[in-house]
Amino acid sequence: MKATGLQITVYQFGQFSQFGRFGQVERERLTLEGLSEKTGLHPTLIEQFVEYGLIEPAERMGARLLFDIDCVVRVRKIERLRHDLGANLASVAVILDLLDRISRLDKEIERLQSLAP
Repeated sequence: MKATGLQITVYQFGQFSQFGRFGQVERERLTLEGLSEKTGLHPTLIEQFVEYGLIEPAERMGARLLFDIDCVVRVRKIERLRHDLGANLASVAVILDLLDRISRLDKEIERLQSLAP
């Protein structure tokens, strides 16, 4: 455990969590090994995804990478694209970029519709 001000960082089973005076204050973080365990992929393959820009670590602690729990879903999506569609990493990058854009546009449409009378 590491105390910083009113926050405590807890490491357990490949995961980091932040706790403060009023409960959990930050999202759960996974180490590279923790992400590997949750996705069933070798850490080296996950590192390749990072190098290719398919996933981004939430933070770096020296040489150690920490990932948001959302990366589990993204890594599984990458694997579906690779295995089900036979997409290479370049194709996966383009597909994920387009899916992210569509998601942002959907949210913007919903926001604008909520403003309409």
